[in-house]
Order: sequence, then C-alpha cells, then structure tokens
Amino acid sequence: MNKNVALVAHDNKKEELCLWAKKHEDKFSKLGIFATGTTGRLLEKRLGRPINRLLSGPLGGDQQIGAKIAEGEIHMLIFFWDPLEPQPHDPDIKALLRIAALWNVPVACNIASADYMIESPLLLDDNYQPTEPDFSIYTNRVTPAEGN
Repeated sequence: MNKNVALVAHDNKKEELCLWAKKHEDKFSKLGIFATGTTGRLLEKRLGRPINRLLSGPLGGDQQIGAKIAEGEIHMLIFFWDPLEPQPHDPDIKALLRIAALWNVPVACNIASADYMIESPLLLDDNYQPTEPDFSIYTNRVTPAEGN
C-alpha cells in the first residue's frame, strides 16, 4: 500500500515545517505528499519534488485534506499550527482535526510529535493496518423522520 501524508502549516510555522521536512527528506521519498496552498509551493521548492497541492487552508484546503482522510487517501497528518495566533478559519481547522481523530489517522502538531511519527517503524510497514472505526451503529440508526 502506498502511504500518503498531509503537510499543513500556519503562516508562522511554514518555515519550521519546510526545514523539518527537508531534514527527513529520505523518509518522504517513500511517501506521497499532499499539502495546502502556499505550504505545498514552499515544500516543492525545498524538497525538489512534486507535491499534491490543494487550495489554501482558508479557501477550503483544510476541508479538502479532511475529505481525503475520510476517503482513506491520507494516512498521516502533520499540521504545524500556531498556538499563539488566532486563525480566521479556526472552524475548518477544528473540523480537519475532528475528521483525523474520527478516522483514526495519526496527527502531529509540532516537531517533537512529528519526529516520533516519521521515525516510527510502522510508517512504512505494509503489514500495519490501523484499527478501522466501525460506524455501523451510527449509519444503521433509525432517525425520527424514518419512524420506528
């Protein structure tokens, strides 16, 4: 199975993410990379390889990443977010993190957690399958509109 990682960073964290990704370039050579807008453009320059670039986060890129997580296309999310800067698209960010948690996709939010994830022997282990959530209770429920 080819594994894909999403790399996202707020403006004040883009350089930090690019430096971190360059440091781990050997690991990324075995992964597909998705990124939002400007982050994707910066990573393409820094890593010298094509990146699956989506829209800028505030323009819907965070939601695009979330959709790809729900579709099983993204297997890991590295999101260097800025805890000191308010974000106008905060609801989109929360929705992205909610979808990652819902679908059991590992998330790193800083260098330390990203280091743990990228160095994990499970990263490139084709035999490792994370537990897939069972939503059957939710999807098979009867709603009030359907009656009993």
